[in-house]
Amino acid sequence: MGVRTYDFKKYKLIMGGVPIQGFADGTGILLERSEDMFSKVSGADGNVSRAKSNDTSGRLTITLKQTSPSNDYLSAIAELDETSNDGVIPMLLKDFNGTTIATAPAAWCVKKPNTELAKEITNREWAFDLAELLYTVGSNPEQPS
Repeated sequence: MGVRTYDFKKYKLIMGGVPIQGFADGTGILLERSEDMFSKVSGADGNVSRAKSNDTSGRLTITLKQTSPSNDYLSAIAELDETSNDGVIPMLLKDFNGTTIATAPAAWCVKKPNTELAKEITNREWAFDLAELLYTVGSNPEQPS
């Protein structure tokens, strides 16, 4: 029986063609759909029906250290969008050690992160809304023992 290995460094997040770097400890990347795939309705007689949602939008939350050079890039994208509506960019997340992959042709910054200054390095949490989020929640290959 082999072992499966997860390595965060093997994930690459590309926003607008630029690799994002300088992730904070903890949850560096959170990807989620806006809606459930189906909604359920139970009738008085107990019959259950479901309705398919065609909403494939989602949200990407990125947590970076305040020292990350990607903060400069994401700030520039947010400012461009706020001033000229030209900050919609594609997003790609890929695990180069496994099968997880996510794409969205259109991602835009919801708002700039709060800025907390302290004695120690703090985090910056960036939220991006995503149109047409397509993704596979994959696994990592088994390494021979």
